[in-house]
Amino acid sequence: MLLNVKNEVLLRLYLVSAGVVLASFVIWGRMYQLSVTQADRWEAKADSLYVKWVDVHADRGNILADDGSLLATSLPFFDIHFDAKAEGLTDEVFEANVDSLAFLLSTYVDQQYTPGKYKEWLDSLRMADIRTRGIRYVPIAKDVPYNKALIIKNFPLFRLGRYKGGLIIEQKPKRERPFKMLAQRTIGYTREGALPVGLEGSFDNILGGSLGKQLMLRVPGDVYIPINDLAEIEPKAGSDVVTTLDINIQDVAENALMKACQTHDADHGCVVVMEVKTGAIRAMANIGRTPEGWWETYNYAVGERVEPGSMFKLASFMAMLEDGYIDDFEEKIPVYGGKVKIYDEELIDAEPHGMDTMNIWQVFAKSSNVGTATMVQKYYGKGKAANFVDQIREFGLDLPTNIELGGEDAPIIKNPVDPKSEWSGTTLPWMSIGYELLITPLQLLTFYNAVANDGRMMKPYIVQRIEQYGETEKEFKPTVIKRNIASKNTILKAQELLKKVVESGTAHNIRTDNYSIAGKTGTAQLNYHKFKAQAGIRHQAGFCGFFPADNPVYSCIVVISEPQKGGYHGSEVAAPVFRTISDKCFAMKAALHAPINAGPKPKQKTNMLPSYEAGTKKELAASLKWLGIDAYEGNGSEETAAQKNNEWAVLKAENDSLLVLNRFVNDKTLPSVIGMGLKDAIYLVENRGCRVRVEGVGKVRAQSLSPGTHCGKNSICVLRLE
Repeated sequence: MLLNVKNEVLLRLYLVSAGVVLASFVIWGRMYQLSVTQADRWEAKADSLYVKWVDVHADRGNILADDGSLLATSLPFFDIHFDAKAEGLTDEVFEANVDSLAFLLSTYVDQQYTPGKYKEWLDSLRMADIRTRGIRYVPIAKDVPYNKALIIKNFPLFRLGRYKGGLIIEQKPKRERPFKMLAQRTIGYTREGALPVGLEGSFDNILGGSLGKQLMLRVPGDVYIPINDLAEIEPKAGSDVVTTLDINIQDVAENALMKACQTHDADHGCVVVMEVKTGAIRAMANIGRTPEGWWETYNYAVGERVEPGSMFKLASFMAMLEDGYIDDFEEKIPVYGGKVKIYDEELIDAEPHGMDTMNIWQVFAKSSNVGTATMVQKYYGKGKAANFVDQIREFGLDLPTNIELGGEDAPIIKNPVDPKSEWSGTTLPWMSIGYELLITPLQLLTFYNAVANDGRMMKPYIVQRIEQYGETEKEFKPTVIKRNIASKNTILKAQELLKKVVESGTAHNIRTDNYSIAGKTGTAQLNYHKFKAQAGIRHQAGFCGFFPADNPVYSCIVVISEPQKGGYHGSEVAAPVFRTISDKCFAMKAALHAPINAGPKPKQKTNMLPSYEAGTKKELAASLKWLGIDAYEGNGSEETAAQKNNEWAVLKAENDSLLVLNRFVNDKTLPSVIGMGLKDAIYLVENRGCRVRVEGVGKVRAQSLSPGTHCGKNSICVLRLE
């Protein structure tokens, strides 16, 4: 019985021992598998929980104006943190530096805390229980500029670096616009969770460069801190975008538009200035009313399709010119006193004039809706409406500009052969005066610019090149959309009509004698129904044209929506803005002035020549040569044969010529010094033993002692200068 019990116990013991040995082999085998055969896999998994790669954004490229002025740039700002568990930070090092560090933090970082308070706070960070919990990312300062970050980096303890001093510096660049609101919407922005806008959005890939990579360590609190100060994979800096914007014209355009919007209490407005020959945008301003005040909230010039009103009449007249329906601008046509009925709708002129007939040029210059619509209806109304629309398309008015900025839609031009266009019997006459179609200000300006450019339509562009560290990577050159939008005769006639508007038409108020302007006013009703009067009618004022009219350099469009004060017509609201811009451009830009030597050399007027200026022959000859004034040797009352070799001379103007006459200077008597500079006059008078007293400034115009006087010892000659 005892033997059986013993055997059973031994059996159980052997079984347990075998189980333990087997379990040991399984555990050791698993440990070998984890630590050797699957080591890479599990180490990577462990690292993924505590270490990860984080994208490092590159330095964003700049956006520059035409002259290199910064429109948008990235400035370095820094967040400063303290790693209270840095590997090399010992208690001895901490104690040796904490007092000085606390004083400097209180002085330069945050003065609301005393040095004592800072020291107490820093001491708490190094306490064993707090450090055990892993406070490794303590904020010291945020959004610190570069110069201040350099100062903090050299503070006691922090100057020891990342591992011994616990200093963590993270760069977070901020996008800045040195000119603030200037061209703000054109420059645009990129924001997380929002659609990209403007040049920042359109050229984001170029400006943004390529991402780098940095290894970050996860610390308690689900915070990641950089393991190294430098990125393991360096980002590639973004390239610079150089625009065509002229900073001076942009400033003038924005200020003029802002003043007009404020003066007329408008809702919003826009201005675009384009270089005629190239299509380069020199200014693009957009102003809108917001609850916070006036701001660039939307690019109306590119993105807002509107009914252009009377500014579209240029296209209507050009269509009739192209098809040969009109030619003689002196021809009179009926305007019915400024009121006519077309089908069941009444059409009236914007301003009553009471005239029954007008010359064709008067219809355009005085912007007669009745005259324009009845002419177009007469020539295209009987089954020929498609011909009119075809001409509009030939002018390129159905095309988007495809400018580098986003948000542009194609124009909407109704087509009588398209059932979806909702064409009606009154569409043609109303389209002829700028209604029942939609077009953006920039698209309309492109058409006017083509007229100014003798028919050649240029693509508007606002970026001229991409640069990297000053070296050009890509260049954008002027692009021709259409070589001729119309015949040469039509273009010349159109230019003539546009000049008439300013000379004696609706824009006569902006005429100037300094240079010529050509353009067209436009006044559109925004909530009209075939011009039926409605309560609270809203208007849009516009002016589009170019200058100087005889040799255009710039074209410009001004559109101001919903003016409430001081009038609402294009001539009252928009045209003065155009004039302000053109005046400033004329004053600033030499290209707008005809070269002085372009024509024949003008004859010199006697009163404009330097008559009775005296001095040495050598100096007078050098001065006249530098001034480019021709002078001739002459005989005069002051000259005798014996005096021809004298070194002094006087200039005398006769008719349109300048004569150089010898002036005799005697060694013994007082000479005439009239017309001389003070230096020469004193030299001659004092060498004759006479003292000099001077009154006034300039050239000698009178002397108290007559020429030929023998000077005594106490003689004084008073020289009066003017």
